[in-house]
Amino acid sequence: MSKNPWRRFAGKAGSGLIAAAAMLGIAGIGASKAEDTFKIGVVTFLSGGAAESFGVPAWNGGKLLIDMLNKGGVLPAPYDKKGFGGMMIDAIPVDEAGGATKQVQEFRNLVQREKVDTVLGYVSSGDCLAIPPVADELKAFTILYDCGTPRVFEEGSYEYVFRTAAHAAMDNISLAKYMKSRGIKVETFAGINQDYAWGQDSWADFVASMSNLSPDAKAGTALFPKIFAGQYGTEISALIRERADVVHSSLWGGDLQAFVLQAGPRGLFERSQVAFAAGDHVIPQLGNKMPDGTIIGARGMNGLAAKAHATELTNILWEAYEKEYGTFPVQAPFRMWQGILGLKSAVEKAMEANGGKKPSDEELAAAMKGLEWEAPSGKIQMVLGDGHQAIQPNAIGTTKWDTATNKMTLIDIEYYAAECVNPPNGIKAVDWIKAGFPGAKCD
Repeated sequence: MSKNPWRRFAGKAGSGLIAAAAMLGIAGIGASKAEDTFKIGVVTFLSGGAAESFGVPAWNGGKLLIDMLNKGGVLPAPYDKKGFGGMMIDAIPVDEAGGATKQVQEFRNLVQREKVDTVLGYVSSGDCLAIPPVADELKAFTILYDCGTPRVFEEGSYEYVFRTAAHAAMDNISLAKYMKSRGIKVETFAGINQDYAWGQDSWADFVASMSNLSPDAKAGTALFPKIFAGQYGTEISALIRERADVVHSSLWGGDLQAFVLQAGPRGLFERSQVAFAAGDHVIPQLGNKMPDGTIIGARGMNGLAAKAHATELTNILWEAYEKEYGTFPVQAPFRMWQGILGLKSAVEKAMEANGGKKPSDEELAAAMKGLEWEAPSGKIQMVLGDGHQAIQPNAIGTTKWDTATNKMTLIDIEYYAAECVNPPNGIKAVDWIKAGFPGAKCD
């Protein structure tokens, strides 16, 4: 774990805070005047099935970046200024495990007891649907750094809530485009996706995309095991019997690892072309257990797909992460980075407008709305949800184990412009797909 100094949460309010602090060995950074410090509650999975491959790498990337920003002068402009507008960044980690009801209480603890300036977090789509109404009730500026369901801003409107990552529609649109452009045989396709908003929406968007791009392909079995089920023997048997040309899945975290380890030896990857909408984050854990020829996305131009388009910012963070943690950064730290850098951009934009004072929640919301900034994964644009929801470029590739280096690589990567695979503002993703992607701007 990182040796960077971190704030220690003292007290018993919020078991997730204590568990996170204990697990990650966070030490105090010392007292600071409130006006000289910007406090962030960072919420991500630090225990449970989503921790190893997603939550902990995200937090590792977050604390690495915050340490660089607090030092100042480490990153290229416009991120070279110390902290947030000169304010030291004070981060409080919170474990996202436990479900939406628990997370709502943790959110209230952060805002009302800890008096954080921003809450930045949430991987689970269920949590991302539960938090925004509470954030607006408390008038608390909040950034959703991950989660995939399009429903957050397609079915709701919020003043204080922003998502700095694209929703999952682009993952599934890109998969369908990738298979069509590669001439992959898809007469029939099946799916296995978790039974909650993320999995249901991912399958719906993929089916709609295939119906538009490959209308002769027939959708078959759609399996929806409960999240964190861990055992997929019955589902794998059903998929093997069906012999679909393509098996689509948005499984993630420990569920995805378990599925690959159970399905690989049974020959599913030989019988069908398997396509994981967001599967890159389990590569470090699985290594060569991830079969060659698997089509994989990374929910953006993230992870291994980022290297071919690396900027100075990308390379600095990539190299620092590898040095600190002994592995490459997957999508989770990339998405945490773009959330923190978006927050920094909004804070400093608000300070320019208010004469250099720490911005209020209202000033932060005004600054974030419609904002654009450069991240290690490319340009992030707050376009959807009337300026509250990001779009970004995406990438899809195919796995290939490199025996010379004993490392997994991605080959045959295709990059998609943000406006090619994300809907315009005001149109629901599934309606845009069914209409034939009107207004899409593809290179």
